[in-house]
Amino acid sequence: MPLSDQAGESAKTPGSIQVIERMMSLLDALAAAPDAASLKHLAAATGLHPSTTHRILAAMSQARFVERQEAGTYRLGIRLLELGHIVKSRINLREVALPFMQALHEQIGEAINLGIRRDDEIVYLERTSSGRSLVRVVYLVGGRAPLHLTSLGKLFLAADSPQQVRDYASRTGLPGKTPHSLTTLPALEKELDNVRRHGIARDNEEAELGLKCVAAPIYDDEGAVVAALSVSAPAERHDPDWVNALGQTADAVSQAIGYCGKSSGKNGKK
Repeated sequence: MPLSDQAGESAKTPGSIQVIERMMSLLDALAAAPDAASLKHLAAATGLHPSTTHRILAAMSQARFVERQEAGTYRLGIRLLELGHIVKSRINLREVALPFMQALHEQIGEAINLGIRRDDEIVYLERTSSGRSLVRVVYLVGGRAPLHLTSLGKLFLAADSPQQVRDYASRTGLPGKTPHSLTTLPALEKELDNVRRHGIARDNEEAELGLKCVAAPIYDDEGAVVAALSVSAPAERHDPDWVNALGQTADAVSQAIGYCGKSSGKNGKK
C-alpha cells in the first residue's frame, strides 16, 4: 500500500472505531429497554447528540440491526436474531469447555468430566485423567450411564418436572450398580430435591465402589441445562472444597456459550 494510502487509512481508523463504539452503546441501550425506545431516550442513555443518534440508527436500520417503528421508536432488529442462531449452531461445547476443564484439573489434580444428556442416559464428551487414580473408572469418553447413577445425570433429572422423573423411573426401572445406588423412586426424589436446593449433585459411590463425584450444571443462552461438569476421585481423596472451584468453572463455561444469568451462591446455583 502506498504511503499516502496508509496515511489516509490511519486517519480514518479512529473515527471508524468511534462509530463502532457508538453503535455498540446503542445496541446495549436498546437491549436494556423493556419496550421500543424513543430517539430521545436512546440519546440520553448513550450520551450521544440526538442528530448523531438518529444518523447511526438510520444506518443500523438499513442493515436490519435495528427496526424503526411507525411511532418513531426503535427496537433490536431481526438480523441480530439471525446472527445469533448462526453463532449458536457453530458452538462446539467440547471445544469451549476443554480449556476450562484443563485449568480446573491443574488446580485440583483430579479427573474432570463433561457430559450431556441423551434420552435416559448421560454421554461423556470429554475427560481429563488425574493420572493417579487406583479406582477403575466405569465411564470413559463416549461412554453412557443411566442418569440416576451419576452426579451429572442427577442435574438433568433435577431440571425435569416431578411427572417426568416418575416417567423416567418407570421406563428404566432404576437399575443399581452398587449397594449405594438409588433404586427406588422415593430415594431418587429425595436426592433430586437436595440437588435443586444446592445447585450441585453428588455421586456417593453409586456408580462404582470407592469413587465419589460432584457435578455442577452448564446453562445455555436460554437458561436450560445443556451439559454438566463433574470432578471424580477415589473416596479417600474427595474434598468438599472442590464445589466452589467446580461451580465457578461451570459458570464460566455457561457464560462462554451465551448464558447471561447470575449465580446465587457459591455452588453455582441459579
